[in-house]
Amino acid sequence: MKLLFIVDPLASLKACKDSSVAMMRAAAARDHAVYTAEAHQLSIQDGFVRANCAALEINPDDDWYRVTHTENYALKAFNAVVMRTDPPVDIDYLLATHLLEVAEGNGARVLNRPACLREFNEKLAILNFPQFITPTQVSADASVINAFLDEHHDIIVKPLTEMGGSGIFRLTLTDLNRNAILETLTQRGRRAIMAQRYLPAISEGDKRILLIDGAVVPWALARIPKAGETRGNLAAGGTARAQPLSARDLHIAETIAPWARQHGIFLTGLDVIGNCLTEINVTSPTGFQEITAQTGHDVAAQFIAAIERNCSTTVHY
Repeated sequence: MKLLFIVDPLASLKACKDSSVAMMRAAAARDHAVYTAEAHQLSIQDGFVRANCAALEINPDDDWYRVTHTENYALKAFNAVVMRTDPPVDIDYLLATHLLEVAEGNGARVLNRPACLREFNEKLAILNFPQFITPTQVSADASVINAFLDEHHDIIVKPLTEMGGSGIFRLTLTDLNRNAILETLTQRGRRAIMAQRYLPAISEGDKRILLIDGAVVPWALARIPKAGETRGNLAAGGTARAQPLSARDLHIAETIAPWARQHGIFLTGLDVIGNCLTEINVTSPTGFQEITAQTGHDVAAQFIAAIERNCSTTVHY
């Protein structure tokens, strides 16, 4: 197969950590041709979405890739186009999803589907499953968030568009900075944010559960906060620990999996703290390398095998 990965600049990807690197290595190990492009390189020419695509030779060490040549291709020339550009979901990201949707109309197979990348906010998507979530409030009005804090005494507030723990704060009734934090996050009442009741189970980890084409990966990656921190995100200094899914984890995952598959979300990263679902990640879910290293379950190979089952037929040149 011929696979295109739309990623952030290659030099910014970490060979020992990034799930996108693991995907490309798994694809190369199964003798598939691996190409990459950046989202800003997408264009429309004569009605077809095209990009200048770099063909890669993939290596096992830290110097993990070599560009063998670059060629302009219509995206329909690939068996699958894997969108792996990291948030924020800003205007540039949204424009890329529009171009990728045109590519779908040309005959390209884009994973995850551009419409779901655009329509399912990773924080707000949990509201589709109220049975699994902690008390949650969304508003740009600081007085509404303050009333929520008065009710629950200890809450988490976070922006709706960031990743990696960016912009997440824990607020309590005695926090003297609460109004300043809310003014900053809401841009003085112009931007909605999410508030959730604080979950003490974060001390046991923020669990990442992966769904691939509707199948539940049998290991969760618990991101354990470092001392003095409330965020488990690895980008915020959390420690990764792979662990089997609990019965509750599996119930949440198996409930969401058909919904995700129905909406064209080929790869999903669920975040679960204790017994509560906190996010449904659809842009560039991670955790592949840590789970594989600690358990031997090759998540990237599972991902590429799922692409093979779905996308190995006709390529349109």
